[in-house]
Amino acid sequence: MNPPLYLDYNATTPVDPRVLEAMLPYLREHYGNPSSDHEYGRRAKAAVETAREQVAELIGARPGEIVFTGCATEANNLAILGAARALKQSGRSGLLHSAVEHPSVAQPMRHLAEAGWTVAELPVGAAGRVDPARAAAAIAAHVALVSLMLANNEVGTIQPVRVIADLAHAAGALMHVDTAQAVGKIPVDVDVLGCDLLTLAGHKFYAPKGVGALYIRGGTPLQPIQYGASHEGGLRPGTENVPHIVALGEAARLARAGLEVESARIQTLRDDLHARLAAAIPGLLLNGYETERLPNTLNLSFPGVAGWQLLAAAPDVAASTGSACHAGLHAASGVLGAMGLSGERAAGAVRLSLGRFTTEIEVGIAGKSLIDSWQRLIASNTR
Repeated sequence: MNPPLYLDYNATTPVDPRVLEAMLPYLREHYGNPSSDHEYGRRAKAAVETAREQVAELIGARPGEIVFTGCATEANNLAILGAARALKQSGRSGLLHSAVEHPSVAQPMRHLAEAGWTVAELPVGAAGRVDPARAAAAIAAHVALVSLMLANNEVGTIQPVRVIADLAHAAGALMHVDTAQAVGKIPVDVDVLGCDLLTLAGHKFYAPKGVGALYIRGGTPLQPIQYGASHEGGLRPGTENVPHIVALGEAARLARAGLEVESARIQTLRDDLHARLAAAIPGLLLNGYETERLPNTLNLSFPGVAGWQLLAAAPDVAASTGSACHAGLHAASGVLGAMGLSGERAAGAVRLSLGRFTTEIEVGIAGKSLIDSWQRLIASNTR
């Protein structure tokens, strides 16, 4: 039996074989500790710094502004909790995030609220986007930090980050952007975005799980949230995970080299899949923007069925009903709820996310499987 067709790239990507080949020598022969003052250590140290340069090049940063972490969740926590610690005596006590942020942003904010910070949510519209006018009203003089994802993990909606960043800076606040879902899919440049802090995740663009990075613009106040030795500029103690950092660097190099061509290819496949499904399923609804979204992401509400039922009926398609962080739960997506979708529409939602190894043949097979499964479910429900 063939494995199911993988359409869950927003949950995680497979490791690109070229990335694997780049990291393997650092698991086998180049196993030195980067802090060791001998050939093995110096080789490992050089590999880490090369990767730092590669990640910086991908997002238009300077190498010294990159701190390696274990994942995007850790990077988000360091950005939010570290900035709050650094700004505690500033007289500013306000924090803002959108209503559709990942839990790794929302939960640290909730922790800070329990510690006395004032935390507010920026609402989103029906397509999942923050209204700059409402953001302008919310970003007052007491706000210390604004956190906003560049692209949503469930519907792919791209946020007006630069507009919000300008508003934050005009009010004297810092701007943090979670680009975990955007890096490798659309251009990401720290100066274009105007951010002070930026998070990325290796396993979202073909590196292994267990490595991420935080960009910290020079001069941005940030204090550590973990303590130990002075690794990563004193902000992330612990011996560097050299093989995974090397892998992240190679993944960044590959993403930068082929971004425009790959984004166009994936968008064509995504739109083909959407057209196939829409032609056969009356009442199929797109969730999110038609245009202002990630080129690989297709979130659809299937009429008359629950999303989890449809995926269970189509075991040859590996997809999800929402964020992988909530896998196994049949409750409607909080993101779709924040967008104001009805309970029935949210319950019928399925996220189909394509990637580097998705083919035209796979799109055709997946489309047929989902159509056939939906038709079977509808027929059984009307008996």
